[in-house]
Amino acid sequence: MTVVSILIGVMNVTTNAELQQRKQKAIARGQGNAAPVYVDRAENSEFWDVEGRRYIDFGAGIAVVNTGHSHPKIIAAVKKQLDKFSHTCLMVSPYDSAVELAEKLNDLVPIQFAKTMFVSTGAEAVENAIKIARAHTGRRGVIAFNGGFHGRTSMCMALTGKVAPYKAQFGPFPGEIYHVPFPIEYHGVSVADSLAAIDTLFKVEIEAEAIAAMIIEPVQGEGGFYAVPTGFLAALRQLCDKHGIVLICDEIQTGFARTGKMFATEYDGIEPDLMTMAKGMAGGFPLAAVVGKAEIMDAPQPGGLGGTYGGSPIGCAAALAVLDVIAEEKLCDRALQIGTMIGKSLQQLKTAHPLRIGNIRYRGAMVAMELVKNGNASQPDPELTKSIVAEAALRGLILLSCGIRGNVIRILVPLTISDALLSEGLGLLANIVSDSVALVAAA
Repeated sequence: MTVVSILIGVMNVTTNAELQQRKQKAIARGQGNAAPVYVDRAENSEFWDVEGRRYIDFGAGIAVVNTGHSHPKIIAAVKKQLDKFSHTCLMVSPYDSAVELAEKLNDLVPIQFAKTMFVSTGAEAVENAIKIARAHTGRRGVIAFNGGFHGRTSMCMALTGKVAPYKAQFGPFPGEIYHVPFPIEYHGVSVADSLAAIDTLFKVEIEAEAIAAMIIEPVQGEGGFYAVPTGFLAALRQLCDKHGIVLICDEIQTGFARTGKMFATEYDGIEPDLMTMAKGMAGGFPLAAVVGKAEIMDAPQPGGLGGTYGGSPIGCAAALAVLDVIAEEKLCDRALQIGTMIGKSLQQLKTAHPLRIGNIRYRGAMVAMELVKNGNASQPDPELTKSIVAEAALRGLILLSCGIRGNVIRILVPLTISDALLSEGLGLLANIVSDSVALVAAA
């Protein structure tokens, strides 16, 4: 028995292991957790578990706390709202914070004459975007992309282009969903290939005039952090305009300064018809939205959109504070600085381990490291990826993985992280990767 375990026993402190056992008995297996680390408190880019161990957070709750854990301004806004009321239902007795937030989002998105509707989760936002597109066009078909992730509801699973673990066992899914390749140069899929696949789809599966919407992430999230190549969104915009298709940009993971702009779509200079957003929107409080062209957003009849908790006053108060923090602390600029720092560090790792680290890519502070065997893009190494993520948790660093082949480590640090803490975390990561690679080589 270690000194730590003896002290824990004396102080009667609950351990991570005990909580993991309780969780496995009480919570469904499908709602798993990446590491048996149970958080006691969190601040900015760090948290401490129930045993008092400190962790540097390179995951940000999957890009949710872009503004850091427990940002004082956000906490103050939420407490102020709680002193007034916690819920009335936006569709029954609305409140000014929801109106103000909608006005600000309408001004921030790269869409002229926008309107907003609120829900609680990203999956709900995607579901409602499809509903709105179908109501506007009177059509049924939807095009999505291989490797895309749009949520875990039935419709969102149908749209998602990754089977395990999201779609396995859960079919059948809603019909009239069509997938085409997402252009990824590293994997030999060009923009021309993707556009040709769409053209073929229109010839052999469904006519263009029956497509209601096309949905795409400007940077794929769960799919592996692949950004759309320059010009691809413009080509899709032209295609959608030609055929009367609603173009939906899913900004749930990319939004709210994560990529160095408020929304990643801005890099391509196009105007989407609809945008979905959630995650970083409210600094950790459940809130999501669809924002889009007013004439499209107004297609559903009154009562056709909404939800009991949609546009929660707590979430709206938090989101208004998030927008203030992003502006005041210049977090778009900070995301670019962070991305450069992490990218430089990972490139040094790639130089040291060229046969194991196949590709480094980032857009702002949305950073990925793809692990392979023998330096070959066609030979993914999910085992090494899994071991690095697990070892990181043991050493006090929270990492996430992604990719349809399970071989990508993604880094999503809070945009409020200090240079000193970021450097400390990158040093930890370098040691973990080097040690893990050495273990694989010795095996």
